[in-house]
Amino acid sequence: MSPTQLPDYGEVLAEVREVRRAGIVRLRELRLPVLTGMSAGPGEAGSAQPHFTSIERLLRTAVAGLGGGTLQEAAEYSLGLARGTRDWPPADRRRRAAQVYGVSVERFRKHQELMVLGQVAEQLVRGHTAASLPGDGAGDGHGAVAGDRAVRPPAPGGPPRRLAAGHRPVTVLVGGREHRLTLHVHAADLLRDIDVVVSPSNTHFALPEPYKSSVAASLRRAGAVRDPAGRVVEDRIRDELRAWTDRYAPRGLPVAPGTVAVTGAGALQEQGIRHIHHAAVAVPRPGTNDYDVQPADVTRAVTRVFALLAGSPGRTSVCLPLMGAGRGGLAPADSLAALWSGVEAELARGGDWDVHLLVRRPERADLVAELLTHPEGGRT
Repeated sequence: MSPTQLPDYGEVLAEVREVRRAGIVRLRELRLPVLTGMSAGPGEAGSAQPHFTSIERLLRTAVAGLGGGTLQEAAEYSLGLARGTRDWPPADRRRRAAQVYGVSVERFRKHQELMVLGQVAEQLVRGHTAASLPGDGAGDGHGAVAGDRAVRPPAPGGPPRRLAAGHRPVTVLVGGREHRLTLHVHAADLLRDIDVVVSPSNTHFALPEPYKSSVAASLRRAGAVRDPAGRVVEDRIRDELRAWTDRYAPRGLPVAPGTVAVTGAGALQEQGIRHIHHAAVAVPRPGTNDYDVQPADVTRAVTRVFALLAGSPGRTSVCLPLMGAGRGGLAPADSLAALWSGVEAELARGGDWDVHLLVRRPERADLVAELLTHPEGGRT
């Protein structure tokens, strides 16, 4: 990797996973071209000779940037960076990392591990990207200092920086058949030509204020009818959802987690969005502003969404965000695993749906694509 080329998150994550499998003590045996390029000192970027000490220092810096707590501790054990673990077998390191989260080794492997390694990869990309920006750190004003090396901004005529794709095709294998999904990397209100968009909600179906940044707030804002001056004339999605709760959940009683309420899309119909499926997955904690989201409730909601689609002829496309991955407290990998359980079951039954997934940030899209297309399987 040249000193002016921004690292690809997926490639960084793949190499971090290789280090986890081998351990720090076996760095010399690994081919890690991306981490080698990121760790190279001045004048060394084009060298074919790996820099084992620099790679270890780079990884330690990234892990230290996780800010302590269970995330950093699990990362240290996973990679063999914790004191006395350099020569531990990968299975022992994984077992100790699972103990940090208080879960079984199998659950850690399927859920927390990729989230932990993904955060390490994100720290590596952030550090390298920040170091590549001109005037963004200490130095002479022409480049930033990253570790023991100065990184200059791209020279004129150098390799162009790539914009993150807003729509990514993802092909998955389910039940022996290939299915093509679309991964959207943008705000919910920019969706177009999808029959049903799923909006995460709490069990009271109380919508957030439209000025907030959540999926539900974004859809409410975009679904409102406005006058020529931009003032809201009708808050259609909110009004229809209130009518639904008045009919099915009177007196302000909460619904069961996993319940799905169907409303129109309001002004979003002009963008080809036909209906909003409000999925009650967040259970408010009494006396706080926090919520609890259980992965099983996310799966139930997704299953219910497909059941409603099956009962509505003419609706063939559906878009699902990572439910519970915000204030719900679920790690993105856990949210995707719960969501995918419902999607995979439906596709395995022969469902011929046009499935879309929605995230806001490119690094989260990279994680979703990695989880769906490159499962680790039973490797240790």
